[in-house]
Amino acid sequence: MLHRKLMTSNPKQVWVLGPVIVGAGPSGLATAACLKEKGVPSLILEKESCIASAWKLRTYERLKLHLPRQFCQLPLMAFPPDFPTYPTKQEFISYLEAYAKHFEIEPLFRTEVRNAKFDTNIGFWRIGAGESEFICRWLIVATGENAEAMLPELIGLLDYRGQVLHTSCYRRGDDFRGKKVLVVGCGNSGMEVCLDLCASDAQASIVVRDKLHILPREILGISTFGISMWLLKWFPIKMVDGFLLFCTRAMLGDTAKYGLKRPKLGPLELKMTSGKTPVLDVGTLNKIKRGKIKVVPEINRFTEKGAEFVDGSKGVFDSVIFATGYRSNVSTWLKEGDFFNEKDGNPRNPFPNSWKGTNGLYAVGFTRRGLMGTSMDAHRIAEDISSQWNFKNQPLHFSSRY
Repeated sequence: MLHRKLMTSNPKQVWVLGPVIVGAGPSGLATAACLKEKGVPSLILEKESCIASAWKLRTYERLKLHLPRQFCQLPLMAFPPDFPTYPTKQEFISYLEAYAKHFEIEPLFRTEVRNAKFDTNIGFWRIGAGESEFICRWLIVATGENAEAMLPELIGLLDYRGQVLHTSCYRRGDDFRGKKVLVVGCGNSGMEVCLDLCASDAQASIVVRDKLHILPREILGISTFGISMWLLKWFPIKMVDGFLLFCTRAMLGDTAKYGLKRPKLGPLELKMTSGKTPVLDVGTLNKIKRGKIKVVPEINRFTEKGAEFVDGSKGVFDSVIFATGYRSNVSTWLKEGDFFNEKDGNPRNPFPNSWKGTNGLYAVGFTRRGLMGTSMDAHRIAEDISSQWNFKNQPLHFSSRY
């Protein structure tokens, strides 16, 4: 049994035998599976009505995994062998659903966590969620780095009369056919949304404010990421970066000619130091070279009909799509000031020490290393908790289902 309702005068107080996991995305599912493999039960609390809500509810239809499937599978279960190298959004969701079914993971849906605090008097966590208070020895935060959409504060945006949305609300380019669309943000999402818009005969422009690395998704038919991981086993990161940039220049040319200047640090070193992910090109750069997608500089201010840029140029746009990323929301509900940073809601300690706090607090999915980092966290957490787990020494005895 995963959880039991304490037989006291308070019927809404629920004691959980194992860890409570907050979030039923890939991170939460992976951790629950690893715990189960170690014989440790867990309870997932999920505010939405489904698993992987970010994938199901906040992603565009053309989305595919940016990395080959072998780098994106969760612990203890591979992708089906007939899946393509780069699974689609729907294929990845079907994999997650099969994963949850295989490990018999049944989250409590529509149970949003309002607050969580460690009670030093009893040595347990108190978690206010839904209409109950859950009490547990271990708390695992699996809401990840992408819990809430980020929208920048820009001058004049409230005066702009066109459509404004975040990529979390964007679904398909057909909705913008024949329109002039400004995409703000030049990461992988912004680039792919532009490509999708272009395929639907929309006139897309993309704001490129910072320098960025654009790499081919594959080099000689082999995953660029896979090559990087293999080379890093044998060579220092600067040498691997030099190799990647040499191959990129040969395959993609000088991207600076199209308004896409590269940082001084190489792509891997920049990722390691700042968390900034290089763009893996899936066709957007070719559209930029052909003039199908226009690169524009940083926005100075918005106007009623469009935007004015820092170079003095102006543009009229029917819609603005913000591809400005996401942020953690942990600091809004977790009452704890040591392990998680209150400003950005991420663990204070960088990878590989970002998974374990004090008093039975853990974090999974905050490594800035995608699903590979999630798998590493899940294994570590399960190993650590299982070493403490002793079912016979649970502090209370129960007789009802809860």
